[in-house]
Amino acid sequence: MPELDGRIALVTGGSRGIGAAICDELAAAGAVVAVNYARNADAAAAVCERIAAAGGTGHAVQGDIGSAAGAAALVEHVESEVGPIAALVNNAGITRDDLIMRLSEESWREVIDTNLGGAFFTCRAVARPMMKRRAGAIVNMSSIVGVRGNAGQTNYAASKAGLLGLTKSLAKELGSRGIRVNAIAPGYIATELTDALPEAARDAILGATPLGRLGEPEDVARAVRFLVSDAAAFVTGDVLAVDGGLGI
Repeated sequence: MPELDGRIALVTGGSRGIGAAICDELAAAGAVVAVNYARNADAAAAVCERIAAAGGTGHAVQGDIGSAAGAAALVEHVESEVGPIAALVNNAGITRDDLIMRLSEESWREVIDTNLGGAFFTCRAVARPMMKRRAGAIVNMSSIVGVRGNAGQTNYAASKAGLLGLTKSLAKELGSRGIRVNAIAPGYIATELTDALPEAARDAILGATPLGRLGEPEDVARAVRFLVSDAAAFVTGDVLAVDGGLGI
């Protein structure tokens, strides 16, 4: 497996679910992981404790990336207190699902501002120091929903589709400075969100997935590890589907 040899990795939304699995995986590869959280300090601390128990290094870092000031402060803190950021994983995201006729403006703005705006602000904040060093890797966490759409998730689908355009555009902007930008589009992953799915919906998803199972957070984490490592040194502007074939 690709090794990261003490490089600093910032993972937004790293305190639970897929984000926590990414933190574990990058730490196992030798990265020093900045585990970002917005409000759940205890969960972030637990991730760092688990990383330490496995022989790795993790730092819990609070920050709300939903605003330009918050994202800039987070990146500045990590750069000054942990070290130069070699890898940024934009994983933080929320859902506020409803059919469009019932979807409030607040729910629309909240999802777009967090999922898409937050990634934009964090990418912008980390781009300058990465450009000075002429090196870096960014992974934006999109979704199969951003590729295919999904009824009742117009806000979420729009935010995740926007990340694909952000990824491809930044790859073109930053490639000449040695910075790679890629996206991952997970399918349905076994998390708290999928645990709450009705049985009929779960059966329909499994029936449409050629591998016949939900993904695990570790499936996504291993893909992130590849994309931020030297093994992916000639990969940029790509969208890697980790969906068990659901997008075929």
